[in-house]
Order: sequence, then structure tokens, then C-alpha cells
Amino acid sequence: MQQPYPTPPSGRVLVVDDDPTVAEVVAGYLSRAGHAVDRAADGPSALASAAGQWPDLVVLDLMLPGMDGLEVCARLRERGPVPVIMLTARGDEEDRVLGLEVGADDYVTKPFSPRELVLRVESVLRRTRPADRPTTSGPLAAAGLTLDPAARRATKDGVELALTLREFDLLAFLLRHPGRAFGREELMREVWGWDFGDLSTVTVHVRRLRGKIEDDPARPRLIRTVWGVGYRFEPDASAGPEEC
Repeated sequence: MQQPYPTPPSGRVLVVDDDPTVAEVVAGYLSRAGHAVDRAADGPSALASAAGQWPDLVVLDLMLPGMDGLEVCARLRERGPVPVIMLTARGDEEDRVLGLEVGADDYVTKPFSPRELVLRVESVLRRTRPADRPTTSGPLAAAGLTLDPAARRATKDGVELALTLREFDLLAFLLRHPGRAFGREELMREVWGWDFGDLSTVTVHVRRLRGKIEDDPARPRLIRTVWGVGYRFEPDASAGPEEC
């Protein structure tokens, strides 16, 4: 018998956009989906709102007056962990990748479908809620890395790693499937839970994760590139280094 889909999680979402029309539409869709929504039109207002009521997730416009979305994201992350979905009107891949580099968990390019944004918000929230995450898997360990999925805690050689939501999920998935090669499309489906999306998202997260777990990220030993396929986690770090 097919199991029913889990009820989408609700949460407090901070929408930060200086375009009142966009902010109103996004807030309206999120509210109808059962989320509590706070709104801010600029960076300082966003930081003040978060200080007063810490959000479960932030939908953050990249292009804001004065303090841009990248700086807002960095300042929020200094205060505590919070998932961020970046909105951008730019078509430049460099700008989208930069948002991921500073720790955004995802980005959506304007114009976008509000319904798609709501689905992405709920996908991220589902992964951040202990009650919604699978608890059947115990701690994972390999190559000096230890992950506790229930506590969302990861260490390397006993030192705690500062991983974003997606980096943690990606590393947990790779640790569960050592020695197997995965394409970017497959990783996006299995880790992100999406059947569509920009594959550069996977590339950037792999690069960021390498920067945190590899001794030499420029010559990775653990997350190896399988040319023409994707990536493979190789727990036997004694193997020779690979050019990235």
C-alpha cells in the first residue's frame, strides 16, 4: 500500500524584498500555504526583524538598497544557522553561484513561479525539522568524518564542521553510499528532492563541501570527480590525490 505524502511543514518565513509587489505575492502564497510570514524591504529591517523573531527560513532578494542580500545573508549566519533561499533578477550565473558560495541553500531567478518557491521553501523546512527527518539512520563515520543525522552534527578528526543544510545532507548521502558514482541530476533528485533545477547548484555545493572536509580541496581525495558521470565518495583516502 502506498504511503501518503507527509504533511508539508509550516514555519516562520522572513521575506526580504524591496519590490512591494513581489513581497506581497510571495507573502500571500506562503501565508495560504500555512506559514507565518514577516516582511522586510531592506537589509537593516531584515536583521532587526530576525533579531525580534528568529525565522525558520529567509527568502532573500539579492539586489537590495544599501546592504545587498549577500551581506544580509552573511550577517544572519553570524547570529545563528538559518536556511536561506536567494531571489535574484540577474541572469549571470556568477551572481547565482556567489549566493550559494556565501551560504544560501538555494536560489530562484526572477521571474519565478510563486508555487515553485513555496515547494522549495517546504522542501528546505522539511529537512530542517527533527520531527520530519528520518531517524532510522544512526551516526555515520568514514575517513575521519563522523555525522550524527539526528543532532545534525558533523566532525572531522574530532573538530566540528560548520556545514550548511545542503552540505550536511550531501555529505550524509555520500557517506551512506561509499564508492558509488552519482550524476549531478541524481544527486539533485536524491539529496535536494527535486526533479528539476540548475545543476550548477550541485557543483557549487560539492566545491564548498570539499573546502571543508578535504585536506587539500584543490586535490580532493574524498569526493572524487568521475569524468562524464559526476562524483564519488572514496573513504580510502590513502589513494593518490586527484586533480579537480
